[in-house]
Amino acid sequence: MSFQSIYLQSVLNRLETHRQLGQKTIERLDTAQLHWQPAGEPNSIAHIIQHLHGNMLSRWTDFLTTDGEKPNRDRDQEFEEHDTTAAQLLEQWNEGWDCMMNAIRSLQESDLDRTVFIRNEPHIVVDAINRQLAHVPYHVGQIVYIGKMILQDKWQSLSIPKGGSAAFNKAKTGNK
Repeated sequence: MSFQSIYLQSVLNRLETHRQLGQKTIERLDTAQLHWQPAGEPNSIAHIIQHLHGNMLSRWTDFLTTDGEKPNRDRDQEFEEHDTTAAQLLEQWNEGWDCMMNAIRSLQESDLDRTVFIRNEPHIVVDAINRQLAHVPYHVGQIVYIGKMILQDKWQSLSIPKGGSAAFNKAKTGNK
């Protein structure tokens, strides 16, 4: 297996991990909770979903042939309050993720050093992918953190719970 194919598989694996973290958080919350905003002007989970949806569709639709900032994208509207249900937000979540993951799955090794444009700025494909690998987990972390704030003591860890490292490591390795 070539380095390029290993890289692409690694990207898909890392992104899928973040997709699941976000989705599990979203599925634990109701519509009102998804639209809840902390004091000040932080984004709600709904805003973040709308933003990721817009970003992923814009960046990954016709990825190799058109600028990643599509003329029909209205980024500012992604951060406005919309009357969306939990089911509609989950649908947006999946539509954005499916678009991005399918585009990455369709890449060939020979595509990785091609040039694509994002806001008329040239990026080699690897850099455009790495840009997304930084952007998406940043927002997924926000979703998980807000979900933890909302659910408080009802939150169930998505990974290793506090105080659970030794038990987790023992289960994984059989060692203390």
